[in-house]
Amino acid sequence: MILSNVDIHAALDSGALIIRPEPSPRRPAGTSQCPYQTSAVDLTLGAELAWLKPDMPIAIDLRRGNFNSLFASNCVRKTLEPDETFVLKPGQLILGRTHEYVEFPIREQSPWLSARVEGRSSYARCGLLVHFTAPTIHAGFAGTITLEIMNFGPYSLSLTPRTPICQLIVEQVSGQPFRKDSQFQGQLEPTGGRR
Repeated sequence: MILSNVDIHAALDSGALIIRPEPSPRRPAGTSQCPYQTSAVDLTLGAELAWLKPDMPIAIDLRRGNFNSLFASNCVRKTLEPDETFVLKPGQLILGRTHEYVEFPIREQSPWLSARVEGRSSYARCGLLVHFTAPTIHAGFAGTITLEIMNFGPYSLSLTPRTPICQLIVEQVSGQPFRKDSQFQGQLEPTGGRR
């Protein structure tokens, strides 16, 4: 079951969902953009970006896993200033992260929640793909959400911190799950690092 914006607010109030800083305003007010769609909440782009160094003589063997160490030792990192723009060229893939820290606690009582992260349709029409193959954020996850960002369009796109970049579609999990943390649990950097 997908939560409505009203149910997302209730989950934030009860602690079943934690988003810091909490997106605001909760309802449309004046000229401020309300980040709560009818069944999703917008999250914004964090300042940290990373991408694999170009022209490296490596072949990535997907069977080996441990992608945190691959990116940690073979990437370029860039932290943008608040008003700084990163130009994403056609065909370029980078990793970003949400500005917001998100947590889906596994508590004693329901509801238990998970989510999907999806790009924004208006950006997709410009060729921007955001978080495109692994949208599930599992119950028990805590951290910022790493976003795979790629420009499939014919024109360069400008990315700036705190721009709404994706939407979180929150879902209720049937039954209490047991903990099974992924390699990305607690991540605070686009490469999966914890700082």
